[in-house]
Amino acid sequence: MYTHTDLAKLQAQSLKMQGWIRQQTFSPEHTKTLRRFSSWEVSELIFRINQSTFRGRLAADPSLPGGEVEADGRQRWYSLEEINELRRRMKINRKSLMPERPAGKRAFRAAVANFKGGAGKSTVALHLAHAAALDGYRVLVVDFDPQATLSHSMGLTDVAEDYTVWGIMARDLIRETDRMNATVTGAASGTALPQRKIPASIRDMGLDELRHADFIKTTAWSTIDIIPSCANAAFVEFASAQYRHLNPEWTFFAAVSRYLDGIADDDYDLILFDCPPAIGYQSMNAVFAADMLYIPSGPGYWEYDSTTSFIGQLAEALEDLSHGFSGTFPAGNITLPKAFADIRFLMTRYEPGNDLHRAMLEAFRKVFGDHVTEHPIEMTRAVEQSGRFLSSVYEIDYRSMTRETWRRARMSFDRAYEEFKANAIAAWDKV
Repeated sequence: MYTHTDLAKLQAQSLKMQGWIRQQTFSPEHTKTLRRFSSWEVSELIFRINQSTFRGRLAADPSLPGGEVEADGRQRWYSLEEINELRRRMKINRKSLMPERPAGKRAFRAAVANFKGGAGKSTVALHLAHAAALDGYRVLVVDFDPQATLSHSMGLTDVAEDYTVWGIMARDLIRETDRMNATVTGAASGTALPQRKIPASIRDMGLDELRHADFIKTTAWSTIDIIPSCANAAFVEFASAQYRHLNPEWTFFAAVSRYLDGIADDDYDLILFDCPPAIGYQSMNAVFAADMLYIPSGPGYWEYDSTTSFIGQLAEALEDLSHGFSGTFPAGNITLPKAFADIRFLMTRYEPGNDLHRAMLEAFRKVFGDHVTEHPIEMTRAVEQSGRFLSSVYEIDYRSMTRETWRRARMSFDRAYEEFKANAIAAWDKV
């Protein structure tokens, strides 16, 4: 017979292997670092200008960052910080290299969600974040998934559950309960509402004293921050059910949205959510905080079936919450029923030469029409390698493989990102 003790022993064995893998994946200090980018990448793939124009601008203004020069003098390599300084200071044909952003708007929020494990949610979120950072955007990633794949890929491996989405929700419960307790019914009578009690076991954790910034961690990418997850945060579903019992009027689904509303509008440009493969307290918080829903799916029938189930159950959950909470008490800036500025389906692990994959993509388009993105994510050797080494294609040095193999993978994600960006900007004005 096996109990939780045996499971804990198995995890301890696995953690030892995890440490070894991280040594091979990251630096010897277990710290993930970001590589430099060649002048070829900066000019043609990031700024989208030819190399001669780029070299000419550098020669014309010696004060611009020059990067690090290879020993043979043939190639320059730039840090992300240097790339962003070049972006701020350079203009091509009098046009700024800064990315498009609607004036006076808060950061745009997109949730990457689906039921199916292995559909590519974390991979898509990781690549969209990295592509957006290379495009000049400031990005906040929120990892809602207790598997913490995205957090590990971003280089965070030692995270306490207090500083995850669970901590944000527990903090919100305390603060919202205190706010309700301070509310009076009837200005004339001044009669207080029945007091809702939060046990000392929750209050004594000190979560209500945490600041907004305490939940946000930096990454190897200077323009990407993350609210990470960890395996211990898996109990949030059980804890949240208990919390709702303590205060049935607590709008649990709006906790993360309220937290994000407290972030300054110009702190970030894009906020990306990596959701768990289930509909629960965490995923519903992501859904209610999101402006756009991005639903990745593999090219198989079972994945199509799972996607169909996902949107059906999500529709039912949103309808139930709308009927149950609409007009009863404040939920931050959320209005009910929940409305998204856009919904998109993105096919992942797609092989253009596979008849089944082409048939499934066509089936998706027949059913979901224009909601299906034009460019799927293709499965290549470089994509497989990025998954093995907890890195995106953008982080992999193209010299570690043939340039054509690397570039094919990057082009697939570039096309997907450009389409995502166009959809996001079009939807941004509706926020």
